[in-house]
Amino acid sequence: MGQKIIRFSDLTGKHAEDDGALVRIVVREHPDLADGPVEIEALAEELTSVEELALDLVTVELYRPGHDEPETVVMEAGIFDRLAVATPMAEVLRGAKRVPTRTVPGQTTTATALSAKERVNYASLEHAGRPHKGRTTDAEKQVVQQHLEEVNERLASEGVRTIDLANADHVSRYGLESLARDLGVMHG
Repeated sequence: MGQKIIRFSDLTGKHAEDDGALVRIVVREHPDLADGPVEIEALAEELTSVEELALDLVTVELYRPGHDEPETVVMEAGIFDRLAVATPMAEVLRGAKRVPTRTVPGQTTTATALSAKERVNYASLEHAGRPHKGRTTDAEKQVVQQHLEEVNERLASEGVRTIDLANADHVSRYGLESLARDLGVMHG
């Protein structure tokens, strides 16, 4: 006895007569999405207007003083463009300083494909002190302690927050208590 699998659109519940009519959709970000990306399927005919409905969006990172991690904001391009009142946004962007490319969730780059042993080594002078999730290793702390000025110059040139001895979180994260004390910066 054979089996027949009947497939349906996750969007409308309509029966898919042919598996080739189904489109795989990966939802990477949604306000109701709690545990990372999910995959759904829909009939191709249900998605004909999707590209027409797509918005031109801008993703920006706000590096606020006193915060270790940037705040990511996504908004419509037209609204963002209106923030530039003295000069058109296209001109502002053409004249802006370039920053190193970072991997954005959902974007596939060479960096995304790196194996575990090729990942960023925060214990190297090239990467030490950059904001990152996870534990700051003793090796990274040592590099920051021994090369703080050089690390801060690199971070500033990359447009990333620098390590501030007046910031108790930075001092604690990188083990800079004695340096902060020597320079008269107290933390309570």
